[in-house]
Amino acid sequence: LHRRGDDVAGRLFGPLPGSGPTFEGLRGGAIYYDGQFDDSRLLINLAETAVEQGAVLLNYARVGGLNHDGEGYVDGLEFEDLESGKRHTLTARCVINATGAFSDAVRRIDDPTAAATIAPSQGVHIVLDRSFLPGDSAIMVPHTSDGRVMFAIPWHEHALIGTTDTPIKDVSLEPVAKEEEIKFILETASQYLAKRPSRSDVLSVFAGIRPLVKASDTANTAALSREHTIHVAKSGLLTIAGGKWTTYRKMAEDCVDHAATLGKLVERPCVTSRLKIHGSHPGSEQFGDLKYYGSDAPAVRELMDRDPVMARRLHDDLPIYAAQVVWAARREMARTVDDVLARRTRALFLNAPAAIAMANDAARLLAAELGRDEQWQRNQVAEFTKIAQNYLIH
Repeated sequence: LHRRGDDVAGRLFGPLPGSGPTFEGLRGGAIYYDGQFDDSRLLINLAETAVEQGAVLLNYARVGGLNHDGEGYVDGLEFEDLESGKRHTLTARCVINATGAFSDAVRRIDDPTAAATIAPSQGVHIVLDRSFLPGDSAIMVPHTSDGRVMFAIPWHEHALIGTTDTPIKDVSLEPVAKEEEIKFILETASQYLAKRPSRSDVLSVFAGIRPLVKASDTANTAALSREHTIHVAKSGLLTIAGGKWTTYRKMAEDCVDHAATLGKLVERPCVTSRLKIHGSHPGSEQFGDLKYYGSDAPAVRELMDRDPVMARRLHDDLPIYAAQVVWAARREMARTVDDVLARRTRALFLNAPAAIAMANDAARLLAAELGRDEQWQRNQVAEFTKIAQNYLIH
């Protein structure tokens, strides 16, 4: 039992501070199993699944106003095509506001007096070389100084460490990690990783915003529920907020059921519990570096096999190929370098310096696919480099 305890503790906690090889003072250990996924790839696959089910998707279309009928009910919206600058109008039986941390801003387009329902919280992660977490298991630290658990997770052949829970007042498309958050993660992680990380070891740092739903006047966002809520305004605008990836199918079912009622649609049973997502493949590991593409991997590989240029890696430190840029433009609605290096692949989140170095090649490949000129390429590289500065520790 003592030997087994040592082994479990080693997998769960790594080297314990101040303990010898026998883990003096160890009272017990635990190991459990959880799922892992690439949230960016799943989001793209969900969009592709929606298209296959009959949806029409618009990218870079910013809503500027909501339209109402004679009785004050929302019956459509105005949006701007951000690439052309043209404005368009859509009519709808029901308008769903599923904009996460920006939910309240959309609700106030409909009703300027709408009370805030979102208590945004920022979470930060750092990414290190895999040598800091050489095992195959993640580490969970159950108690930290800010009251949250901390995780160190093997991810895309790197070590992902986080997270924090910092209440914020304003939300933005590009949240930035605070210095105190970075320091907290480094100090806490140094007690459990195979070696002590320094600032210079961080390959990328990134922040995300949790759209937590207000439940009380508490300032502790870590205590707020991660469950989703649905709100229907007097105008009929349907807002779904809160929630998390692990419950997204339930969120979608609840939301669509409400929308169908508001839109007076014929009742139909929900199919999400048995609907396979685009890209589903039982043996995706066989595709190596392209495994995250699932059933699309052979098509991406075919691009690489037909043209040696497409088989070229864009950087020695990341397994990202020219074919993935072309595929993102042709099949995944990518329009910018940021789309490709942050939202279709995870280059920027894994290794910011490498992503910056890849920007020129990505812009050139995108320009060829989208029919853009050299000035567009230069602008894209400049814009992406500016965004990427937030992912570097200066």
